[in-house]
Amino acid sequence: MARRGLLVGTAATALTLGTVSFADAATGDDAPDRTRTVRGTLPTGSPDYVYLPVEVPRGVREIAVSYTYEKTPVPAGTQGNALDIGIFDERGTELGGRGFRGWSGGARSSFFIRADEATPGYVAGPVRAGTWNIALGPYTVAPEGLPYEVTITLRFGPTGSTPKPVHPPERAKGRGRAWYRGDCHLHSVHSDGKRTPAEIAAAARAAGLDFINSSEHNTYSAHSAWDGLWGDDLLVLTGEEVTTRNGHVIALATDPGTFVDWRYRARDNRFGHYAKAVRRAGGLVVPAHPHATCIGCHWKFGFGEADAVEVWNGAYTPEDEIALAEWDNSLVAAVRTSKPWVPAMGNSDAHREPDKVGLPQTVVLAEELSREAITAGIRAGHSYIAESSAVTLSFGASGGRGLHAGIGERLRVDGDDTPVTVRLEVTGAPGCTAHFVTDQGTLFTATLPESGTGVVEWRTTPVYAAYVRAEVRHPATVPGLPGALAALTNPVFLEG
Repeated sequence: MARRGLLVGTAATALTLGTVSFADAATGDDAPDRTRTVRGTLPTGSPDYVYLPVEVPRGVREIAVSYTYEKTPVPAGTQGNALDIGIFDERGTELGGRGFRGWSGGARSSFFIRADEATPGYVAGPVRAGTWNIALGPYTVAPEGLPYEVTITLRFGPTGSTPKPVHPPERAKGRGRAWYRGDCHLHSVHSDGKRTPAEIAAAARAAGLDFINSSEHNTYSAHSAWDGLWGDDLLVLTGEEVTTRNGHVIALATDPGTFVDWRYRARDNRFGHYAKAVRRAGGLVVPAHPHATCIGCHWKFGFGEADAVEVWNGAYTPEDEIALAEWDNSLVAAVRTSKPWVPAMGNSDAHREPDKVGLPQTVVLAEELSREAITAGIRAGHSYIAESSAVTLSFGASGGRGLHAGIGERLRVDGDDTPVTVRLEVTGAPGCTAHFVTDQGTLFTATLPESGTGVVEWRTTPVYAAYVRAEVRHPATVPGLPGALAALTNPVFLEG
């Protein structure tokens, strides 16, 4: 049976379609499957999320949903149609509520949920009676509108039992106090990636990583998908890439099973609320690829709530160069106003081959290989970013009476004119140059030996450089543009 979907309310407030009812459906273990199909067209200017209520009767063991929409040809430079999908159960669609049951965005055209299993991206559990809501997200709408068709099938019978989720442990054996390598922005089949969690774990080990963070778009379904994949050599953290219409943010190392809502824009003034929710769940707030050019990817919420910022995302591009420059400007502002600074980190954002897991990777000084220690190291800026495990750095400053400060620390000497020696040790960067960047810009550059292993030293004073950070760069390939990064440190601050 097919029916038309009618928007309730005006274009500005239209959030809900007409309800799909299965009131006449026979129930019981031997009841036949029942299917309803809804067709409609979303106009340009549709709200970000449009809900299709579905009245689910008792006795349903599985709800299955499929959808299609027309990808109308449009002239060059005009947005075509793209429609995301997810679902909320009978507990409702309230922001931050308990009703979330899954999201696949535009990654798949169908999904199912039942007590014992669900499509990746969705959360297994009983299909209880009540009003469920299919969430449609018209990401972009062509000028002619977005014709869609949604088909809902209810299957009746014994509901089965829901397995208790198995989540990764919060600590791995590790090496005690050491530098640990991680990639905190990864996608699997639980969102729009093509790798399984097992394939990601294998790739992480091959890349020399010590920890990873599960960061699927707008779902936590992968949190329980790592059973048997962690070990003494690999810590698995759980999180989410909160994918809003005004930018993406990594909720890094939240408590397993944490749902972080994404249904708001910068103008709604809701981001601070959810940033606090991430921290209450033990996680870090990390804006991702803040200058990415994909629709909805550019970060518009500001950095006041950020615990760190992803300045290097995947293979190094001009987008990363802009993010790096913006971050450096924030360091200058922090020095000028004596306000806290936001550390930098880098992640691969790997989705599928040929994306490389661990390109780049954040190398964190931590007391142990545990969730608490790793997040503490990232938050404090005791970290650097490297393009691979082949690249290692040691960076710090010394001066005065035997004083020393490392990455993310402050060197306090007796006066603004006290000489300070900045030292960088590099391995694994053949053909690269080392750059010392300060609040005055790049003040020192040196060519590393052909082997890629070398030591670079520079003398300065706090009055000349309020902070110093190191960049290791490949040769430039485009005249007038800097070479791609091989490594980057957080700063050492100098105070007289």
